Amino acid sequence: MTVLAGTSPRIVYCHCAFAQVLPKDVKQGVLEQLGASAVDVECVPDLCEMSARRDPLLAELVQSPRVRIAACYPRAVRGLFTAAGCSLTNNVEIVNLRVLNADDATRALLSPEPVMETADVETPA
Repeated sequence: MTVLAGTSPRIVYCHCAFAQVLPKDVKQGVLEQLGASAVDVECVPDLCEMSARRDPLLAELVQSPRVRIAACYPRAVRGLFTAAGCSLTNNVEIVNLRVLNADDATRALLSPEPVMETADVETPA
C-alpha cells in the first residue's frame, strides 16, 4: 500500500444507515470517539446508497492525497466505488467496522501510520 508520508488522512465514516450490517455498538462507539477527537471526520449516511446513485463525493474521495474509510469489508467498499465508476487507488485505506471493536477501529482511524486492512472474512470467535 502506498501512502504519502506526513499527510494526515481524510477520514470518512459510513453510518450504514440503510443496509444496517455494521454492529450498532461499534458504529456508536467509533462515532463517539471520533467526535471526542480533534480530527475532522466526514460522516456519510450510507456508502451503498451513495454508490447506487453515483454520488460525486465518491469520485472526489479517490482524488484526495490520502483517505481512510470506516465502513465494511474492503472488498465490498472497493466494489461500491467501482460500481460508481471511480475505482479506489493506493491512497485509500479501509477500516473494517464489521470485524473490529470500537476501540481498535478508532485507533486504526486515528493512527498516524498507514493501517493494514482488516480481513475480508470474519474471524471466528
